[in-house]
Amino acid sequence: MSGKKILMLVGEYSEEYEIFVFQQGFEAVGHTVDIICPDTKAGYRLTTSVHDFGPGLLTWSEHPGHGVEMTQDFDTINTADYDAVYVAGGRGPEYIRTVPRVREILREFHRDEKPMASICHGLQVLVAVPEVIAGKRVAGLFTVEPEVALTEATYVPIGPKAALRDGLLVTAEGWTALAAFMREFMTLLGTEITHHPVGALDQAQAAQ
Repeated sequence: MSGKKILMLVGEYSEEYEIFVFQQGFEAVGHTVDIICPDTKAGYRLTTSVHDFGPGLLTWSEHPGHGVEMTQDFDTINTADYDAVYVAGGRGPEYIRTVPRVREILREFHRDEKPMASICHGLQVLVAVPEVIAGKRVAGLFTVEPEVALTEATYVPIGPKAALRDGLLVTAEGWTALAAFMREFMTLLGTEITHHPVGALDQAQAAQ
Protein backbone atom coordinates (compact mmCIF):
# COMPACT_ATOMS: atom_id res chain seq x y z
CA MET A 1 0.00 0.00 0.00
CA SER A 2 1.29 3.44 -0.90
CA GLY A 3 0.43 6.28 1.45
CA LYS A 4 -2.28 8.71 0.36
CA LYS A 5 -2.41 12.50 0.73
CA ILE A 6 -5.47 13.74 2.59
CA LEU A 7 -6.62 17.35 2.80
CA MET A 8 -8.36 18.32 6.05
CA LEU A 9 -10.66 21.37 6.16
CA VAL A 10 -11.02 23.08 9.55
CA GLY A 11 -11.99 26.42 11.07
CA GLU A 12 -11.49 28.23 14.35
CA TYR A 13 -13.04 26.17 17.17
CA SER A 14 -13.26 23.02 15.11
CA GLU A 15 -13.40 19.91 17.32
CA GLU A 16 -9.96 19.03 18.71
CA TYR A 17 -10.45 15.24 18.77
CA GLU A 18 -11.68 15.21 15.19
CA ILE A 19 -8.50 17.00 14.12
CA PHE A 20 -5.75 15.40 16.19
CA VAL A 21 -7.03 11.83 16.40
CA PHE A 22 -7.70 11.75 12.64
CA GLN A 23 -4.37 13.31 11.70
CA GLN A 24 -2.21 11.18 13.97
CA GLY A 25 -4.11 7.98 13.24
CA PHE A 26 -3.76 8.32 9.49
CA GLU A 27 -0.15 9.43 9.66
CA ALA A 28 0.62 6.45 11.93
CA VAL A 29 -0.23 4.08 9.07
CA GLY A 30 1.70 5.97 6.41
CA HIS A 31 -0.68 8.58 5.03
CA THR A 32 -0.02 12.34 4.85
CA VAL A 33 -2.57 14.77 6.28
CA ASP A 34 -2.44 18.49 5.43
CA ILE A 35 -4.62 20.84 7.50
CA ILE A 36 -5.93 24.11 6.07
CA CYS A 37 -8.26 26.88 7.19
CA PRO A 38 -9.59 29.85 5.20
CA ASP A 39 -7.60 33.09 5.54
CA THR A 40 -4.57 31.36 7.07
CA LYS A 41 -1.09 30.31 6.00
CA ALA A 42 1.14 27.40 6.99
CA GLY A 43 2.27 27.80 10.58
CA TYR A 44 -0.86 29.57 11.81
CA ARG A 45 -1.97 28.12 15.17
CA LEU A 46 -5.69 27.62 15.09
CA THR A 47 -7.84 27.51 18.24
CA THR A 48 -9.75 24.26 18.74
CA SER A 49 -12.54 23.27 21.11
CA VAL A 50 -13.74 20.14 22.88
CA HIS A 51 -17.46 19.42 22.97
CA ASP A 52 -19.14 17.01 25.33
CA PHE A 53 -22.50 16.01 26.78
CA GLY A 54 -22.99 15.83 30.52
CA PRO A 55 -25.68 15.17 33.13
CA GLY A 56 -28.32 17.85 33.43
CA LEU A 57 -27.46 19.45 30.06
CA LEU A 58 -29.91 19.75 27.18
CA THR A 59 -27.16 20.40 24.65
CA TRP A 60 -23.38 20.03 24.49
CA SER A 61 -20.84 21.96 26.52
CA GLU A 62 -17.76 23.57 24.98
CA HIS A 63 -14.26 23.66 26.42
CA PRO A 64 -10.91 25.08 25.20
CA GLY A 65 -8.79 22.68 23.17
CA HIS A 66 -5.15 22.68 22.14
CA GLY A 67 -3.88 24.83 19.30
CA VAL A 68 -3.22 23.09 16.00
CA GLU A 69 -0.78 24.24 13.34
CA MET A 70 -1.89 24.69 9.75
CA THR A 71 0.41 22.82 7.38
CA GLN A 72 -0.31 24.63 4.10
CA ASP A 73 -1.38 28.06 2.82
CA PHE A 74 -5.11 28.00 2.14
CA ASP A 75 -4.96 30.28 -0.90
CA THR A 76 -2.45 28.17 -2.83
CA ILE A 77 -3.89 24.70 -2.23
CA ASN A 78 -4.25 22.53 -5.33
CA THR A 79 -6.72 19.66 -4.94
CA ALA A 80 -4.98 17.76 -7.73
CA ASP A 81 -2.19 17.10 -5.23
CA TYR A 82 -4.52 15.15 -2.90
CA ASP A 83 -6.22 11.78 -2.94
CA ALA A 84 -9.06 12.56 -0.51
CA VAL A 85 -10.66 15.31 1.55
CA TYR A 86 -11.98 15.35 5.13
CA VAL A 87 -14.09 17.97 6.94
CA ALA A 88 -13.70 18.03 10.72
CA GLY A 89 -16.64 19.00 12.93
CA GLY A 90 -17.09 21.41 15.82
CA ARG A 91 -17.93 25.07 15.33
CA GLY A 92 -15.62 25.66 12.39
CA PRO A 93 -18.00 24.29 9.73
CA GLU A 94 -20.71 26.86 10.42
CA TYR A 95 -18.52 29.63 9.03
CA ILE A 96 -16.05 27.97 6.64
CA ARG A 97 -19.02 26.73 4.59
CA THR A 98 -19.66 30.37 3.63
CA VAL A 99 -16.23 30.63 1.97
CA PRO A 100 -16.56 30.14 -1.83
CA ARG A 101 -13.16 28.44 -2.13
CA VAL A 102 -14.13 25.84 0.50
CA ARG A 103 -17.19 24.90 -1.51
CA GLU A 104 -15.12 24.87 -4.70
CA ILE A 105 -12.60 22.50 -3.10
CA LEU A 106 -15.38 20.03 -2.32
CA ARG A 107 -16.78 20.34 -5.84
CA GLU A 108 -13.35 19.54 -7.28
CA PHE A 109 -12.96 16.37 -5.20
CA HIS A 110 -16.49 15.35 -6.15
CA ARG A 111 -15.84 16.06 -9.85
CA ASP A 112 -12.65 14.00 -9.77
CA GLU A 113 -14.43 11.12 -7.99
CA LYS A 114 -12.08 11.12 -5.01
CA PRO A 115 -12.97 9.89 -1.49
CA MET A 116 -14.60 12.42 0.81
CA ALA A 117 -15.46 12.33 4.51
CA SER A 118 -17.08 14.48 7.19
CA ILE A 119 -17.89 13.99 10.84
CA CYS A 120 -20.32 15.69 13.23
CA HIS A 121 -20.98 19.33 12.16
CA GLY A 122 -18.66 18.80 9.19
CA LEU A 123 -21.81 17.71 7.40
CA GLN A 124 -22.87 21.38 7.35
CA VAL A 125 -20.12 22.07 4.83
CA LEU A 126 -21.32 19.24 2.57
CA VAL A 127 -24.89 20.54 2.80
CA ALA A 128 -23.59 23.86 1.44
CA VAL A 129 -22.57 21.97 -1.71
CA PRO A 130 -25.77 19.94 -2.20
CA GLU A 131 -24.72 18.26 -5.43
CA VAL A 132 -21.95 16.47 -3.50
CA ILE A 133 -24.45 14.61 -1.29
CA ALA A 134 -27.45 14.42 -3.64
CA GLY A 135 -28.98 10.95 -3.52
CA LYS A 136 -26.67 9.79 -0.73
CA ARG A 137 -27.29 8.55 2.80
CA VAL A 138 -25.37 10.70 5.28
CA ALA A 139 -24.75 10.93 9.02
CA GLY A 140 -23.82 13.82 11.27
CA LEU A 141 -24.75 15.38 14.59
CA PHE A 142 -28.54 15.36 15.01
CA THR A 143 -28.67 19.17 14.83
CA VAL A 144 -27.75 19.03 11.14
CA GLU A 145 -30.69 16.80 10.21
CA PRO A 146 -33.04 19.74 9.37
CA GLU A 147 -30.43 21.13 6.97
CA VAL A 148 -30.01 17.77 5.24
CA ALA A 149 -33.79 17.66 4.79
CA LEU A 150 -33.48 20.68 2.49
CA THR A 151 -31.24 18.71 0.11
CA GLU A 152 -31.68 15.56 -1.96
CA ALA A 153 -29.67 13.54 0.57
CA THR A 154 -31.13 11.34 3.32
CA TYR A 155 -30.09 11.79 6.96
CA VAL A 156 -29.55 8.47 8.75
CA PRO A 157 -29.32 8.27 12.57
CA ILE A 158 -26.66 5.59 12.97
CA GLY A 159 -25.72 6.07 16.63
CA PRO A 160 -22.68 7.59 18.37
CA LYS A 161 -20.13 4.87 17.61
CA ALA A 162 -20.91 3.91 14.01
CA ALA A 163 -19.85 5.18 10.59
CA LEU A 164 -21.77 5.30 7.33
CA ARG A 165 -20.30 4.77 3.88
CA ASP A 166 -22.19 5.56 0.69
CA GLY A 167 -20.03 5.22 -2.38
CA LEU A 168 -17.00 7.48 -2.02
CA LEU A 169 -18.43 9.31 1.01
CA VAL A 170 -17.92 8.40 4.68
CA THR A 171 -19.78 10.22 7.48
CA ALA A 172 -20.41 9.82 11.22
CA GLU A 173 -22.24 11.55 14.05
CA GLY A 174 -19.29 12.72 16.15
CA TRP A 175 -15.94 12.09 17.79
CA THR A 176 -17.21 9.07 19.75
CA ALA A 177 -17.35 7.30 16.38
CA LEU A 178 -13.78 8.08 15.36
CA ALA A 179 -12.60 4.45 15.51
CA ALA A 180 -15.33 3.21 13.15
CA PHE A 181 -15.12 6.35 11.02
CA MET A 182 -11.37 6.15 10.52
CA ARG A 183 -11.52 2.41 9.85
CA GLU A 184 -14.18 2.91 7.17
CA PHE A 185 -12.29 5.76 5.52
CA MET A 186 -9.02 3.84 5.60
CA THR A 187 -10.75 0.92 3.88
CA LEU A 188 -12.06 3.28 1.22
CA LEU A 189 -8.51 4.54 0.66
CA GLY A 190 -7.26 0.99 0.23
CA THR A 191 -5.40 0.82 3.54
CA GLU A 192 -4.65 -2.73 4.68
CA ILE A 193 -3.37 -3.44 8.19
CA THR A 194 -2.03 -6.94 8.87
CA HIS A 195 -1.64 -8.26 12.41
CA HIS A 196 1.21 -10.67 13.17
CA PRO A 197 2.01 -12.56 16.37
CA VAL A 198 3.80 -10.43 18.95
CA GLY A 199 7.51 -10.34 18.16
CA ALA A 200 7.12 -12.04 14.77
CA LEU A 201 8.49 -9.10 12.78
CA ASP A 202 11.51 -8.74 15.07
CA GLN A 203 12.23 -12.44 14.66
CA ALA A 204 11.94 -12.18 10.88
CA GLN A 205 14.36 -9.25 10.76
CA ALA A 206 16.82 -11.01 13.03
CA ALA A 207 16.79 -14.05 10.72
CA GLN A 208 17.80 -11.98 7.70
